[in-house]
Amino acid sequence: MEMTLRWYGSRFDSVTLQQIRQIPGVTGVITTLYDTAPGDLWEQERIHALKEEVEANGLHISGIESVNIHDAIKIGLPERDRYIENYIRTLENLGKEDIHMVCYNFMPVFDWTRTELARVRPDGSTVLAYSQKAIDALDPEKMFDSISGDSNGYVMPGWEPERMAKIKELFTLYKDVDEEKLFSNLKYFLEAIMPVCNRYDIRMAIHPDDPAWSVFGLPRIITCLPNLERMMKMVDDPHNGVTFCAGSYGTNPENDLPGMIRALKGRIHFAHVRNLKHNFPGDFEEAAHLSSDGSFDMYEIMKALYDIGFEGPIRPDHGRMIWGEVAMPGYGLYDRALGAAYLNGLWEAIEKSQNRK
Repeated sequence: MEMTLRWYGSRFDSVTLQQIRQIPGVTGVITTLYDTAPGDLWEQERIHALKEEVEANGLHISGIESVNIHDAIKIGLPERDRYIENYIRTLENLGKEDIHMVCYNFMPVFDWTRTELARVRPDGSTVLAYSQKAIDALDPEKMFDSISGDSNGYVMPGWEPERMAKIKELFTLYKDVDEEKLFSNLKYFLEAIMPVCNRYDIRMAIHPDDPAWSVFGLPRIITCLPNLERMMKMVDDPHNGVTFCAGSYGTNPENDLPGMIRALKGRIHFAHVRNLKHNFPGDFEEAAHLSSDGSFDMYEIMKALYDIGFEGPIRPDHGRMIWGEVAMPGYGLYDRALGAAYLNGLWEAIEKSQNRK
């Protein structure tokens, strides 16, 4: 595996490439053109400039997160083919720049959902958190307003103000989209892009829905192993794979995370390894990567990735805000650096214990 860190670009991220380079064992970044809108064509010149900037700091681009998908594709509107063509051309440009992994999602309206961006934990750190009780009492049109005050002035991915201004319109557009329709539209999209993925060896890694259940009545399909198996079977190509995000699948305690990893051998192209603490049904918060700080056995998750021979990029995810850092919630330097070191330590211990048998 390769340890990486997510980086939003020098104009949008409080963390610098030089700082990332100094985290022991981190050799690459997962990045994006953060100022592009879903459906936009990524010009090769901009991709090349981003690549040069990363490599000038002693790192390389391990993958892209994300090339976001236009709602017309998810909904199945007549104009979807135009946006799919842009997506194909973007993948082609990424392939020409020797970039071979793209993380994306197929979530309607909200890319991910949290009710708090700065819940205070007993140690004084602050974390992203979710309360189903709060969701049930909230008007979805007011969702952005309810959390934007804790964003520290950063634009949160999937929660761009211009997108949030269209919430009512988006809900109307999705009103006739159920899970079956969403699966059908995902199949249409994947069938269209697989030829360019095969041509340039681009591994598509779909990100799970977060949380792993319907929110505000919107359909969610990338939530559990049976749905993943359906997704892979309906477009049975090794380039059609998954991002195994422990925190997203782990929002549902019924998901067996190590078991899912072993069942997905050969189709996990990217891994987000983070910890959650379940307080009670429907209420969870992000935790430190250390197993004992949350509800997940991080050793068993890393052991499962090792056992299937996983060689792709891994990144720590959704760090706490600690030591007075002010950054995009979930994406500061300090706790993610601790997480990377901890996960690397687990991997080294697993590797050495296997070699001594």
